Amino acid sequence: MKTILLIGLGRFGRHIAQKLNEFNHQVMAVDKDEERVNAVLSFVTNAQIGDSTNEEFLDSLGIRNFDVCIVAIGDSFQNSLETASLLKELGAKKVIARASRGVQEKFLLRNGADEVVYPEKQLAAWTATRCTSEHILDYIELDEDYSIFELSIPDHWNGKSVVQLDIRKKYGINILGIRENGKLNMNVMPNTILSSQKSILILGRVKAIQKCFRI
Repeated sequence: MKTILLIGLGRFGRHIAQKLNEFNHQVMAVDKDEERVNAVLSFVTNAQIGDSTNEEFLDSLGIRNFDVCIVAIGDSFQNSLETASLLKELGAKKVIARASRGVQEKFLLRNGADEVVYPEKQLAAWTATRCTSEHILDYIELDEDYSIFELSIPDHWNGKSVVQLDIRKKYGINILGIRENGKLNMNVMPNTILSSQKSILILGRVKAIQKCFRI
């Protein structure tokens, strides 16, 4: 469990609060809009109404006590930049900030942010990849070369075992799990039989996966 300071409670920030609550983290939520603060009260440990560009207000929150500070401000890049900078000046251990354009990412990294998330860019990449083939059910990019894909199992694999297909030897692809009826089984054995009613979770080089699944 981590202690997290979440600043900015628009739609993006609210979704973060909900997910952090599911993971049982302790979250202090901050926004200058009272309605936004009230909307997340059931998902957070504590909440404050205030201006994150005000150094005295931020300092009163005890910035050094948080494991992570997330700047999810989406309606004012100036406020986001000032907040990230102040957090680092006040001793924040780790600052993660939201960007909506590439140039914002560069400024945030130069002015206090340790990491930058780019929701629109990341979602665009996911959507484009997801639409590339009807076989792709989900996708996570790990770096420029490697990704995790969830794919529907091709018809010609139906009834064959993992060892028969031997895609690790042929393509360098690792099978992480198999999903059936919404449940993911991570205990995949060489004699596990595949069927077209299941989907497969795999890790490998993107080009190898494209070749293997003819994407």
